[in-house]
Amino acid sequence: MDLVVPVKHLDRAKSRLRGAVGGGPACHRDLVLAVVLDTVAAALAAPGVRRLLVVCEDERVAGALAPTAAECVDERGLAGLNAALRFGAATLRARDPRSVVGALQADLPALTPAALAAAVAEADGRRAFVADRPGTGTTLLLSAPGGPLAPRFGLGSANAHAHSAIRVGDDLPRLRCDVDTPEDLAHARSLGVGANTTRATRAACGTPWNRL
Repeated sequence: MDLVVPVKHLDRAKSRLRGAVGGGPACHRDLVLAVVLDTVAAALAAPGVRRLLVVCEDERVAGALAPTAAECVDERGLAGLNAALRFGAATLRARDPRSVVGALQADLPALTPAALAAAVAEADGRRAFVADRPGTGTTLLLSAPGGPLAPRFGLGSANAHAHSAIRVGDDLPRLRCDVDTPEDLAHARSLGVGANTTRATRAACGTPWNRL
């Protein structure tokens, strides 16, 4: 399985989290980047994940991911999240047209390799999606082998994806816990978050990502 993970420019990402750990813009950027790093690290460690492509529009994201096994492309000018996912899926499929391609949200700091592997196993080769904690959004979308990814992320994406995909992962709270608000972050921390997010929520404002 190959995964595409979209990441917004850090200055524009997760606006509702501003002030969640105190401080100003630098503190916010450090938190957002820490969440991305933990999400990518967990996904890379999941059994069956062959390639992970991050589609971003911020050189700081590419730099932070450089020491990892993730591939990263800084692609500016794409028309939103679904366009970024379609671009990433096409890039992955260029090497293997018959692969399973997944779209994974970048804001899952409580994700574990086991949770991601469990959702893929439940999908069992079928087009599938995992709903977020409220049940209206989507945290993971999987194509069938060689099938279209056809992302429909945005308001009400769970219902949109349910028209063409089965719903899996209802008992996987770590995979369903995307973080958009301070309340989401508190819930993720109650489940247990990755090392970068743990340190970012404790760090003084402005601590660089590579010292978190």
